[in-house]
Amino acid sequence: MDPSFWHERWVDGRIGFHRPDTNPQLAAWWPSLGLTPGARVLVPLCGKSLDLAWLASQGHDVVGVELSGIACAAFFESAGITPSVEARGEHVVWSTPGVALWQGDFFQFEDGPFDAVYDRAATIALPPRLRSPYAAQVGRMIRAGGRGLLVALDYPQHEKDGPPFAVPADEVQRLYGPAFALEELDLVPDPAPDLPVSRVREHLWRLTRRG
Repeated sequence: MDPSFWHERWVDGRIGFHRPDTNPQLAAWWPSLGLTPGARVLVPLCGKSLDLAWLASQGHDVVGVELSGIACAAFFESAGITPSVEARGEHVVWSTPGVALWQGDFFQFEDGPFDAVYDRAATIALPPRLRSPYAAQVGRMIRAGGRGLLVALDYPQHEKDGPPFAVPADEVQRLYGPAFALEELDLVPDPAPDLPVSRVREHLWRLTRRG
């Protein structure tokens, strides 16, 4: 998907994917990963998610990657924080103690390793041709034994063009199975009542990096 698509969404304020609160699934299931304070947590395609601040409040070192500078600025503005901003290679890094947002292309991001990954809206934001490279990139960045949570939607894809895209269980297994052991933790029926489809389910997965 062309980056201009996402830039235009942020410029126009068409960000229905943004939650105005912390994801309750994150708060409910993150402790099950057994991470210690100080663990490095990767949050790809993070937008201005309040989940970033929640993860930092757990004592983690949170690193988000986001294409839009508007989103990065909005995250810190909403928190009432003035971040430091500096260029690092192909990215611009917005940071404050506990949270750093790397503005730029996730496929050009080369930090790591990380102890965990949290993906609420990244995999489902990507068209099929980008999902395998994305999952491989995530796998390279997480250390052996590292953990993660992945949120995926499943609905009849022919009823709606993404994003968000349908990523059913067999697709999750195909994408992440080579690098991660997968365990489905929860199933939420009708998580997006405004989505114009006949049915939709939200699946929550726990990932454990092999090796």
